[in-house]
Amino acid sequence: MKKLLPLLSIALLIAVIAIVFVSMAKKDAPVTIAKGNVAFKPLPIKLNKTNDTQCAMLIKSNRNAAEAIAPDGRTWFFDDPGCMMTWLKSREWADKAVLWVHTLDTKRWIDARKAWYGVKDVTEMHYGFGAREKPCEGCIDFREMRLRMLRGENLTNPKIRKKLLGV
Repeated sequence: MKKLLPLLSIALLIAVIAIVFVSMAKKDAPVTIAKGNVAFKPLPIKLNKTNDTQCAMLIKSNRNAAEAIAPDGRTWFFDDPGCMMTWLKSREWADKAVLWVHTLDTKRWIDARKAWYGVKDVTEMHYGFGAREKPCEGCIDFREMRLRMLRGENLTNPKIRKKLLGV
């Protein structure tokens, strides 16, 4: 019995530690979706606690952030407009989604379909499509950005990268 007591004490200690770690993991689990956004407005992103829905990277800044809101109010978060386009391509409700991007020029949330996009910007996933509220030289509209993204015509493509950046 004396030999069994230390083993039971160790087992109990390990069980308590495991319970603490599991409860901490649940509490700090990254956000990937928000429900109930029936106002269809951009939600504040909990930086360093929200994962991009497409690439699973932790969103550390609003700089190139994007959000997609389904007709039922579910909201998904992205660190790059390119990730949002890639993820949306397989959603049957994509044309009905409300889309938001955080702009580089005015640093506000705007309707992604009304934004202008650079093609050589530094973005989190290196696609190059940084959003702007105001038109700029060399910028493209939403339709063109979406088309280029779906065709793979972005800075992650070595041929496009060389063409645009000379690298």
